[in-house]
Amino acid sequence: MFTKINRKTMKKKFIRYVKHISITFAVLVFIAVSFGLYHGASFRYAENPVMMNWDKDGPYVFNKNDSTVAINYIRGNQDDGFYLDQKDYALNSKIPAYCYFPLDGTLFEFTINNKITIPKNTYNDNSKILAISDIESGFKTFRDFLIANKVINEKLNWTFANGHLVLLGDFVDRDFSTTQVLWFIYKLEQEAKEKGGTVHFILGNHELKNMQGNFESTSPKYYHVASILKKQQTELYGTNSFLGKWMSSKNTIEKINGILFTHGGIHPDLADYKINLDEVNQIIRSNYYKPYYPNPQKNIEQLLISSHKGIAWYRGYFKDDLTQQDVERGLNKFDANSIVVGHTLQSKINTQFNGKVIGIDVKHPKDYSKSIPNQKSEGLLIENNQYYRVLHNGEKKEL
Repeated sequence: MFTKINRKTMKKKFIRYVKHISITFAVLVFIAVSFGLYHGASFRYAENPVMMNWDKDGPYVFNKNDSTVAINYIRGNQDDGFYLDQKDYALNSKIPAYCYFPLDGTLFEFTINNKITIPKNTYNDNSKILAISDIESGFKTFRDFLIANKVINEKLNWTFANGHLVLLGDFVDRDFSTTQVLWFIYKLEQEAKEKGGTVHFILGNHELKNMQGNFESTSPKYYHVASILKKQQTELYGTNSFLGKWMSSKNTIEKINGILFTHGGIHPDLADYKINLDEVNQIIRSNYYKPYYPNPQKNIEQLLISSHKGIAWYRGYFKDDLTQQDVERGLNKFDANSIVVGHTLQSKINTQFNGKVIGIDVKHPKDYSKSIPNQKSEGLLIENNQYYRVLHNGEKKEL
């Protein structure tokens, strides 16, 4: 009798123990998931195998010599093998080209012009501004957002008149459409010029990583693409490639209608140096192909290219214990009213420090996979001195 009672008691205790452990585990999982979602984590699933379709991928453009440029498209597939469709052109000619996006068969055409110039760093015209950041190789996401917000039409042509389209860095890495995204930016840049508008491709830390040979965040696709091209991966954006030369002409900070735009931000220490925007861009540009390492010398160059405090890397507006005065010192240095930044993930576009800092890095949808939670793009529209969150469907919400 005693044994039966003891066994029943033990069984009840065991069941209570298992329930307790299960509930505790469930609570911990809930906390971990909630924490991850709060900080921008997501679960990707249902990857589309079309991402492995590389037929017609390109163009990959390299100088052959001082007078000739080679245009390369990848053809074929993994089952039958890959080969190159290559054609040579005179370096100073206008070269017809196309770019293909396999997910939905989109193909857009453009003309490659080897005359590359460094853009201005300051603009004053009171035209409207649309800014978006951290697309991370998402061609479809980028394209659809621009269509919804009337920057381009369904035929992918510029319709933003004399407006400014600001692309605030990290448009490369993490997905399979880096080539498509970069050529799309190039195409829109040329069209905007013809219509009186401007595309501002402001480099982020991931563009710099690619130019410096750091491919830790790059899709493995591009290792294989380089192999098919009989190149090292560093050559894809090297000084002998068109995309490399074009990207290396770009700025890392610009001022448009009194507002600064940069990928990371301005460290307060920068206010202690006598320097202007043109000099900032020149110093950083001279280091585009030089991997950063901490140097004992504490000078302006080290500050600007630092992977912690540098213009393209700084997260201090959201991570450090800054004061309003710290923020405004950086703005006053360049006679700016406010600053728009990407780089540091936000749950939605928002303002900080009494409207002086606007963070626009949000989680965008991926081209070739779905995610939990569902991700939707946002951008920043500045029009008639009003600031708006603009959504993936073209809806505007005043900030």
